[in-house]
Amino acid sequence: MRIVIVSDAWEPQINGVVTTLKRTCEELTALGHTAEVIHPNLFRTVPCPGYRSIRLALLPGDRLTRLLDEFAPDAIHIATEGPLGLAARRYCLRRGIEFTTAYHTQFPEYLALRSPIPARWTYAAVRRFHAAAARTMVATASQQAILEQHGFRHLVRWSRGVDTALFQPREKDFLRAPRPIAMYVGRVAVEKNLEAFLSLELPGSRFVVGDGPALAALRERFPDVQFTGFKQGEELARHLAAADVFVFPSRTDTFGLVLLEAMACGVPVAAYPVTGPRDVVVPGVTGALHEDLGQAVRQALELDPAACVAHAKTYSWRNATLQFLGNLAPMQPPACPSATEPRPTARGPTEATADHAP
Repeated sequence: MRIVIVSDAWEPQINGVVTTLKRTCEELTALGHTAEVIHPNLFRTVPCPGYRSIRLALLPGDRLTRLLDEFAPDAIHIATEGPLGLAARRYCLRRGIEFTTAYHTQFPEYLALRSPIPARWTYAAVRRFHAAAARTMVATASQQAILEQHGFRHLVRWSRGVDTALFQPREKDFLRAPRPIAMYVGRVAVEKNLEAFLSLELPGSRFVVGDGPALAALRERFPDVQFTGFKQGEELARHLAAADVFVFPSRTDTFGLVLLEAMACGVPVAAYPVTGPRDVVVPGVTGALHEDLGQAVRQALELDPAACVAHAKTYSWRNATLQFLGNLAPMQPPACPSATEPRPTARGPTEATADHAP
């Protein structure tokens, strides 16, 4: 099957959406499918208001239409609700093509934190976006229940995986700091609720691994916290494995891939009992969920790292990708090439049918 994924989130961003899409494309290719991602790097872009490191495609409609026509997909999946997602939605509706969407990000809550716009207004707009899809994929049962309460329909499950070859237990002495080490890894932004972690009175040391618009302000406010900046790959895995407890203060994540990565490294999780953590963490086994985050940290520190590793290994990118495939809405009939025009050859998930734009 020839599958197009349209996403406003792509490299050089490092987040759960990008990781999920990249790993899904890799698994699709391994399963014999051809996967193409249409992403902002293929278009002229402008910085996202309030988050300049994120680039948004500028007036992508005409070029996106050409890319979709050239690739002749058998199925179209729209991953995000941004300019590219909106343009792809229009393309499908005008041509009577079925498509699927995914709910990766709690935009209503994020926008309410950054502006005076009520979450119910944003929910109405996002619900309308997804209502036209044959199916909308969600990562967890908790997120599905929330969306159903807001009137979303045609919801199906699409879980996640973890790279246990990269994220695994390692030597703790990679970080030389007073123990126990409590660590957060991820975007440093207001929606991650980092102040709830950084304000805790905890023994040992606190680390924040990541970058984002709130980094400078938090560094100034919390000089006793070690902010490492952005890490990836082997260096990220070594930092994460060196922690004694992973603290996840966010109340707005739809899943939290980093929770699985921490557990795969043998690091128990401390979090609030909200969507994401309560779907991924096994309380009293792989982590602790409590409205008192400090209490959750203390409980998590008592848990067995081996149980965390064993639980993380039950999450597979292959199984998640098979879920994704089963949720797609193939065009009827499947797109066929002209007898005189050869189809493009299969490519990796970061390649495209048009030249990359800076």
